[in-house]
Amino acid sequence: MSEKGDRPIGVFDSGIGGLTVLKEIIRELPQESTIYLGDTARVPYGIRSAETVIRYSFENTSFLSSRDIKILVVACNTASSVSLQAVKNSVAIPVIGVIEPGAKAAVRATRNKKIGVIGTAATVHSNAYTKAIHAIDNTIQVFGLACPLFVPLVEEGWITGKVTAMVAKQYLGSMKEKGIDTLVLGCTHYPLLKKVISRVMGKEVTLIDSAVETSREIRTLLEVFDLKREQKKSPTRQFFVTDSPDRFVKVGENFLGEKIDHIEQIIVGN
Repeated sequence: MSEKGDRPIGVFDSGIGGLTVLKEIIRELPQESTIYLGDTARVPYGIRSAETVIRYSFENTSFLSSRDIKILVVACNTASSVSLQAVKNSVAIPVIGVIEPGAKAAVRATRNKKIGVIGTAATVHSNAYTKAIHAIDNTIQVFGLACPLFVPLVEEGWITGKVTAMVAKQYLGSMKEKGIDTLVLGCTHYPLLKKVISRVMGKEVTLIDSAVETSREIRTLLEVFDLKREQKKSPTRQFFVTDSPDRFVKVGENFLGEKIDHIEQIIVGN
């Protein structure tokens, strides 16, 4: 295996939500080294304009590219929905987002061809999931719903409790009325609220977390481009954030299920 396989996988998200993707990457590809960038100083991306999200994505990509990564994972639904193609055009390494893997899983899961998608306003308004689902099966009905308060709740670590349950009920009531049998968690933060969302939607609705499917597609990309890492020594795990790392570490460790070491605060962009 060539030395190019020893380079790390780069992952960026607007905050801690992308750790859901990183967790699955580590589970699927435990021998691979990873670098994670959480743009915590500018979270959430979902309320930004498309132009701003694209600029942030370029800045994040530039930083990770400077760390000699071999593949880039855009682990943010908002960034994937509005900037993925622009990012792909800007770098010479493979780039993967989280929209298409989630869409494929939803199409496989639905029985009545009614799929709901919840996400940030930017993701929902982009219709990225609808387009990806219809590219596979254009007879499926897709219902989008923006749930902007979910991101700050997760960032604050409020993943359970009365306030979170109340917000979920308020948001998801209209989605239940659509008669969907599959719900895409169209933001990497939302899996942290999976228990609350499932309780509101009921057992008959399948929740789709695209992180699992994304990690499988990453494995395929590594094989296709001959970038798999040989298991000679332990992989490295590096974390970077653009704001104070204290809260990121506290909330992130609980979700990732392992310690977050080697974390550094940096500045990206201007």
